[in-house]
Amino acid sequence: MFLRNQKHFLFTKLITKDSTLKFSDFNFEPELLEGLRSMGFENATPIQQQAIPIIQAGKDIIACAQTGTGKTAAFLLPVVNKIVKTHKDTVNTLIIVPTRELAIQIDEAMQGFGYFTSVSAIAIFGGKDGISFEQEKKALTQGANIVIATPGRLIAHLNMGYVKFNHIEHLILDEADRMLDMGFSDDINKIVSYLPKKRQTLLFSATMPSKIRDLAKRILHEPEQINIAVSKPAAGVMQAAYSAFDNQKPELLKSLLTGKNISSIIIFSSTKDKVKELHRMLRKYNFNASAIHSDLEQEERNEVMRNFKNRSIQILVATDILSRGIDIDSIGLVINYDVPRDAEDYIHRVGRTARAEQTGVALTFINPEDQYKFKKIEDLIGSEINKLPLPPQLGTGPEYDPEKNKNKGFRGKPAFRKKR
Repeated sequence: MFLRNQKHFLFTKLITKDSTLKFSDFNFEPELLEGLRSMGFENATPIQQQAIPIIQAGKDIIACAQTGTGKTAAFLLPVVNKIVKTHKDTVNTLIIVPTRELAIQIDEAMQGFGYFTSVSAIAIFGGKDGISFEQEKKALTQGANIVIATPGRLIAHLNMGYVKFNHIEHLILDEADRMLDMGFSDDINKIVSYLPKKRQTLLFSATMPSKIRDLAKRILHEPEQINIAVSKPAAGVMQAAYSAFDNQKPELLKSLLTGKNISSIIIFSSTKDKVKELHRMLRKYNFNASAIHSDLEQEERNEVMRNFKNRSIQILVATDILSRGIDIDSIGLVINYDVPRDAEDYIHRVGRTARAEQTGVALTFINPEDQYKFKKIEDLIGSEINKLPLPPQLGTGPEYDPEKNKNKGFRGKPAFRKKR
């Protein structure tokens, strides 16, 4: 049962019609293949087909692949397989990630992959108690094979002087663009300074701006490059949008959610304060909703995610902390209460639905000042997103004219006031 519950931690099985590679084609060790069979996996996704042979050949990689393409397995499987073959009992692989949620996801995936192997892993991230810190110290000093860490927490251990990364063979940076956006550039450079210069480095990023290429030049050696389906939502996503003033958004949200028999819904908002207020509003109207944001303690966040995954919570309100790195299956509806700041973030928000070859709906609320940002999203994905009329009881929304509103900062009456 444990293995079957791991089934959708990682893969989305977005296999093309021409895809023929199976996991048995990669010469994985029997223990690893047994785990994959128990989890129900047979075919490799495009990113896995391209990346695994390169990693097995010992080459560095810079890969551009968005959420939902199976990139986590693309780097984990060959690394786990190598550790199984060589019987390493030291810290062999370091995976750096931007958020604790992504660290937990990768660690959960490792529980499934490593079930029939002796490969050990630990997730290291902030927000835990002193006992957890001591457990992390023990794993770092006694040699967990794979360490999955957020930059700040790992540096806290490095500063104590007991961490030795002399035997690191693989450095993996996942969601590298998000780490740089969050200001972790100096932390990454410091961590790299503790590692052997002779190593295999794998850099995965959803986008490939100049700062990522600059980072790659500093820490990678003659990398192979992979680019997988960047900036295209999954084919199964029905996308639509509403042009609405801010004061129309709460009632619009209420009307869209009322009576909907959808087991899992995620609502993304721009700030944690707005997430809190949306959560209060939904609870006031007796919706089965919860919220996740940075003010929650780690155990509180874990409990919210457990309840959402097991369907005891129908609606989850979140900031972009969930738009990357959390693999939750069967999300039927994603609502962007606010237009994402960056066009790429839209891809990741929408990527929460239509996973595992399923279908889903993604709706976005656009106020006048966000119209030009939304037009940039349409330009990025190469298609115009259908604009739906507001429900009659809400009155008329703003005209959708991105060029007219490009430099305007007017708003409708705000639905929420920022706390001071």
